[in-house]
Amino acid sequence: MEFLPINRQEMLDRGWEQPDFIYISGDAYVDHPSFGAAIITRILEAHGYKVVMLSQPNWKKDEEFLQFGEPRLGFLVSSGNIDSMVNHYSVGKRRRDKDNYTDMGEMGKRPDRATIVYSKKVRQLFPNSAIILGGIEASLRRLAHYDYWDDKVRPSILLDADADLVLYGMGERSIVELAEALDGGLNIKDITYIRGSVYQTNSIDSLFEHEVLPTFEEIKKDKKKYAESFKIQHENHDAINATTLVEPYKNCYVVQNPPSLPLTTQEMDDTYNLNYMRAYHPRYKMIPAIEEVKFSIISNRGCFGSCSFCALTAHQGRIIQSRSKDSIVKEVEKITEYPDFKGYIHDVGGPTANFYHPSCEKQLKVGTCKHRECLHPEPCANLNVTHKDYLDILRACRDVKGVKKVFVRSGIRYDYLMHDKDDTFFKELVEHHISGQLKVAPEHVSNKVLDIMGKCNFELYDRFTKKYEQFNIDAQKNQYLVPYLMSSHPGCDLNDAIELASYLKRIHHTPQQVQDFYPTPSTLSTCMYYTGIDPLTGKSVYVAKDPHDKLLQRALMQYSYPKNYDLVYEALKKANRLDLVGLSKKCLIPPIQRTSQQGRGNDYGKNRKSGSNSRSSNKRGRDY
Repeated sequence: MEFLPINRQEMLDRGWEQPDFIYISGDAYVDHPSFGAAIITRILEAHGYKVVMLSQPNWKKDEEFLQFGEPRLGFLVSSGNIDSMVNHYSVGKRRRDKDNYTDMGEMGKRPDRATIVYSKKVRQLFPNSAIILGGIEASLRRLAHYDYWDDKVRPSILLDADADLVLYGMGERSIVELAEALDGGLNIKDITYIRGSVYQTNSIDSLFEHEVLPTFEEIKKDKKKYAESFKIQHENHDAINATTLVEPYKNCYVVQNPPSLPLTTQEMDDTYNLNYMRAYHPRYKMIPAIEEVKFSIISNRGCFGSCSFCALTAHQGRIIQSRSKDSIVKEVEKITEYPDFKGYIHDVGGPTANFYHPSCEKQLKVGTCKHRECLHPEPCANLNVTHKDYLDILRACRDVKGVKKVFVRSGIRYDYLMHDKDDTFFKELVEHHISGQLKVAPEHVSNKVLDIMGKCNFELYDRFTKKYEQFNIDAQKNQYLVPYLMSSHPGCDLNDAIELASYLKRIHHTPQQVQDFYPTPSTLSTCMYYTGIDPLTGKSVYVAKDPHDKLLQRALMQYSYPKNYDLVYEALKKANRLDLVGLSKKCLIPPIQRTSQQGRGNDYGKNRKSGSNSRSSNKRGRDY
């Protein structure tokens, strides 16, 4: 077992004169199944293809792209595990100072819009080679989309990057099908049939069943047309009942084939049983991103939670796909053999840890419902709520020799947990699988905002917190509950932000970090942010776009910080809520402030804690 070649000499040392594929990634080379590049390259290797890695090439130097020569079958281009623009910029569009997917966290090793930059460089140097885009950046830009950083609608990344094909979604099936087609002698221009792919064509006469979206020119000019197009796309994320979508441009069409079918349990097992090194390449000193995942295990993928601000359903779909218990336990046993393993499995989960089965039995036959969510606004009558098999896996992992603790850190859907009438899993979660704090995502307290977010009513979260506290008492544990909360989401106005601040006051909790809504491509919330329309209902939605309005909402979540006093006062006055200025328990800020050299507020905020309730305080916020 060894890393794939990362330079020409390593390729020659293997006796290869020419690679079949060159995989270009915006990340440093980490061969771990939490990294998409590792999965795709190892799958190709398992099918007999010669793959080399070109990680974080200097896009200003031709020689780095020329070193392997021209690949026999094509270039695979990805920005890496994370969107390069999200990686580089905060929601305030400020340049970040650290890249966790680069050696020693160094920033600047990949360009903005890395997929486009790499692809154009390859097209310049190898004009006749096949260029296939993949990864999260390409997947969520496969059709025309609103771009937050440019504040405009951009075309499909396929056109922007001058590439031949986009493989969207997770890609295990589609990459093998593509490789076999290219290996069989098909021209990349003729490979138009693969599920989970997007291609460009001059004619759609040969298409049988398809739906034509509004044109690119229409959605650029008309936000209603943009919302209409998004709704159609949103209703065609399911692999089983989706149809082919056609997006017309002035001189061509961009065609999106239906998503790849969900992997079977055996296929999931085969993917994660490949020979990963579970480490970064020895050329690097340290890649920060691997620290949390090196001894973590992916048990599932997909999500039927369908939060409006999350692009997961557009990338992985709503149907849950899971690995078998045997496969997961074997991976735990393999992990225990690593010399730096200290006995702690950091996570067994996925995007949502406690979703282990499809939400209902019919999905694998007829697909998910186009106009009905599984959990929102109320759980579907057909929802299959059970934690039995997932708990069985956790118990088996706990029993592996050399394992001291098995944690669940990838996210628990508390609403699904609360819908389970059997509390066995909840109790064992508290007793065995929490590393001091459990992170959950109520996101807000206003039911109006939560409804737009696609989240359950806040009353359910309130009941969850009480149950969590009781189970901690029963288990004689003192474990924190860290709520993820968001400001400035579409639909959230100043009154909603004040309602959230008042709740935080009641539970004695001040978030150390506050997340403003971040409009990323292909989410329902981003469509609302750009258009001011809920595309699923056609109703208008309030959107806080003015930077100062967003600042007021952020300040309210950290109302106890002396530096925020003026902003909080301004927000309360603007909302006609000066009843919250005073000395009573319900008040957010005191009525009188003195300015001193030490800063505004004198005693305001002095000795305040970041949450005094041991099971509701925040020790570490979400890092964006």
